[in-house]
Amino acid sequence: MISFPDHSIDYHKSKKENLFRVDLKFVKSMLLPLFLMYGGMHCSISQPIPKIYTAFKIDQELLIDGNENEVAWRFIPWSDNFIDIEGVKAPKYNTKVKMAWNDTYFYLLAKLEEPHVWGDLKKKDTVIFYNNDFEVFIDPDGDTHNYYELEINALNTAWDLFLTKPYRNGGKVLDSWDIQGLKSAIKIEGTLNHPSDEDKGWSIEIAIPWVAITEASNSNKAPANQFWRINFSRVNWDFDISDKNYSRKKDAAGKYMPEYNWVWSPQEVINMHEPERWGYVYFSDELSSSGFQFELPKDEKLKWKLYEQYRKLHEDLNYEIPDKFVNDDTSISLNLEKHLLGWNLWVLSPYTNKKLIISKDGKFNSIK
Repeated sequence: MISFPDHSIDYHKSKKENLFRVDLKFVKSMLLPLFLMYGGMHCSISQPIPKIYTAFKIDQELLIDGNENEVAWRFIPWSDNFIDIEGVKAPKYNTKVKMAWNDTYFYLLAKLEEPHVWGDLKKKDTVIFYNNDFEVFIDPDGDTHNYYELEINALNTAWDLFLTKPYRNGGKVLDSWDIQGLKSAIKIEGTLNHPSDEDKGWSIEIAIPWVAITEASNSNKAPANQFWRINFSRVNWDFDISDKNYSRKKDAAGKYMPEYNWVWSPQEVINMHEPERWGYVYFSDELSSSGFQFELPKDEKLKWKLYEQYRKLHEDLNYEIPDKFVNDDTSISLNLEKHLLGWNLWVLSPYTNKKLIISKDGKFNSIK
């Protein structure tokens, strides 16, 4: 059969379901006769491969002061530099992150290049991405439901929230939820809110207690030798200066210019709230010098293909899923099972003999 990918662009600007969508159905209708003419080619676009990072265990508790001068950080590798959220363009300024852990905390250290470090939001749980910020997204069990988000600006003002589902599935945002015991600190290489000079950037160091973020996982302990789905985003705005104060730049019509979204693992769409696209962080209890490398389970690649079809079906219930798809030269049957409360999309893994299932509301599950 002929399959056309959905090239909708989701511009998720407010994180409150303020979505701007450009639909290219007209383009598809123009291309269809050409595909039919050339014998029914199969057309599909695979998502970018998510990033993978191994977070090594450390045997000490770090002082959270925004610096990277503690010995433990010296042996922890940096991530790749962030890329634009769609995975194509290189950002104007570099961003990178380190990760480590012990039995009490998940540690993060991010470094953000920026010639003008500024911020004016000082009240906790305000919409922090209206300033330049650094954001953390965590889905402990990889089912795309019940995940965490944390945003922090250069003033060290935080917004932490819990989401029951992605916005596309009607998820609720629990703004009153807090990461109890959160520690964070900022170090600025330059001067904050001083337009007259040029800065090098800012660093943020974070300690997230496991007890606060294992509530949505399958265990109440640190995930030793397990992986979680995690991503990081950096929001950056063009700015104006008036009376020596910074503000978000507006266009000629008086509307705010769109922000830049730079991420660790590319999302392909301008929407951080598709958790199935996030990266993989493996929490190794090995030493960072051991040379250990985490190998992604083959079932995860099946999940990528399953979610590709899920997104198309979620967008258009008349979309006809293919009977099969190929993964690592193996042909795998794709099944759509309808029931009174919706439908399930599933495959039987040839690698683990598990049934991998995505329900209508986007939640992933697997059963033997």
